[in-house]
Amino acid sequence: MADIKLTVDNIEVTVPEGSTLLEAARAAGIEIPTLCFLKDINEIGACRMCVCEVEGARSLVTSCVYPVTEGMVAHTNSERVKEYRRKTLQLILSDHNQDCLGCSRSENCELQAMCKKYGVDDTQYYAGKRNESVIDDSSVSIVRDNSKCILCRRCVGACINSQGIGVIGANERGFDTYIGTAFDLPLAETSCVNCGQCITACPVGALYEKDSTAAVKAAIADPDKVVVIQPAPSVRVGLGDCFGMPLGENVEGKMIEALRRLGFDKVFDTNFGADLTIVEEATELIHRVTTGGTLPMITSCSPGWIKFCEHNYPDMIPNLSTCKSPQQMFGAVIKTYYAEKMGIPVDKIVSVSVMPCTAKKFEIGREDQSAAGVPDLDYALTTRELGRMISEAGIDFVNLPDGEYDNPLGEYTGAAVIFGATGGVMEAALRTAVEKISGKELTELNFTDVRGVEGIKEASYNVEPIGEVRVAVASGLANARKLLDMVKSGEKDYHFIEIMACPGGCVNGGGQPHVPSKVRNAVDVRAVRAQGLYDIDEACTIRKSHENPMIIKLYDEWYGEFGSEKAHHALHTSYVPRVINKDL
Repeated sequence: MADIKLTVDNIEVTVPEGSTLLEAARAAGIEIPTLCFLKDINEIGACRMCVCEVEGARSLVTSCVYPVTEGMVAHTNSERVKEYRRKTLQLILSDHNQDCLGCSRSENCELQAMCKKYGVDDTQYYAGKRNESVIDDSSVSIVRDNSKCILCRRCVGACINSQGIGVIGANERGFDTYIGTAFDLPLAETSCVNCGQCITACPVGALYEKDSTAAVKAAIADPDKVVVIQPAPSVRVGLGDCFGMPLGENVEGKMIEALRRLGFDKVFDTNFGADLTIVEEATELIHRVTTGGTLPMITSCSPGWIKFCEHNYPDMIPNLSTCKSPQQMFGAVIKTYYAEKMGIPVDKIVSVSVMPCTAKKFEIGREDQSAAGVPDLDYALTTRELGRMISEAGIDFVNLPDGEYDNPLGEYTGAAVIFGATGGVMEAALRTAVEKISGKELTELNFTDVRGVEGIKEASYNVEPIGEVRVAVASGLANARKLLDMVKSGEKDYHFIEIMACPGGCVNGGGQPHVPSKVRNAVDVRAVRAQGLYDIDEACTIRKSHENPMIIKLYDEWYGEFGSEKAHHALHTSYVPRVINKDL
């Protein structure tokens, strides 16, 4: 591919043929503002904020989709360009709910930041006609407020291109255009999987998670309740973003201390639940492989993926591992084993999780998730919700000392922490399954073939005495669809598949802190956060789930052996085919 030489704001730059003007400007160290553009997700030139002047062109061009040519001379910041952007912002604001103080994205809103940058603080067109819109809060996970929508269509791009679902899109035309579902159905009555990728894509406050912080605060304030909390692996490499810390920094110690200061009675770790999931899942895999069970077995940790499968591939439900997710397993342990050991009545325990995932809010209400006869989990908070709770409490997060988890359920292995990265569940399961099948201790614990942010990854391993074990990993539901279609057609044949609903895995979950598009377009946030988890894994003394001392103790005292009937009753679940508009 040939290189193209051009001039951007008097800077000569060389870029590969096929590059856009936006990419050329970035190569020259020039930032062009965007509202609709998200690399590989939404590249449609809709918002018009990225317009630039190109000498010889009749009109301003949208740089995010405009291809460069040899000798091109472009101007990204001329007075004409700046005035156009100001007018565009004024027109966007004319049909935008400007209740910024009450918005969840205030001070973290890309539209707000852009208006400040270009000095747009007037309401020149606000007195004119505006669209009427209602809030759709039918979903247990996601709230849609179209009064704040700017029609950038980033949410639509995420839902269609990343996830291959497409439950939302542009309805009507012209001034009457709005983002909605087909036939204006409530979101809860569609095949939405609650993944929240639309929220992470949204540059404003038109989409946000259903807030559970008030209920959690009320539980903490109730002296009659014992409130137990468990943060997921990815939260520790995401929470710092809420407080301006470096992207992907491990803030585990500060997070624990903050949770204590918020008043939680016990601070445990979902990583313990991840170790528990692995020993059960690996046991299930071994049983299926050695006894002719249903293959490929597919992981069940991601509730967005599970709901996607129930909607779109109900014939593959038998392929799903029956293991509950780490969140739900941990909740089950809290309300059975822990409750009995500590002599706490189950109705006095309020079990809370902090997740990088909005779909976890849906998962806690699923059937067959009640080991003690009550829901395993009471509330699932997102990383963003926890960040807001810490800020509201006036806690100086950045300068907190490191806290420590409560025992006995705060111990975890390196295998557990990598759950948050795509391929992490696969790698953790292989560390246990390969040892159990072969009867030999692994000398190399890093299964690097399944690491990385690629949408689909494949690998095979020779495991004595059964021979070749073929595995695959998919993240992002559009990739999951591709992989499953190849399996169903017979083109691919695997023993074990890991699927995560969100591209890159939980580190890029729909409940993680918002990262501005100018950062997302330049840095692979997924890879940075995932590396933080792999660094923790490497630093762990114990890196295999079945060697976690507390896991061993739990089975000695409570479950008996991996995969026992008692373990199956508490730690496994079931699934149901789902039909749109019925039994959602």
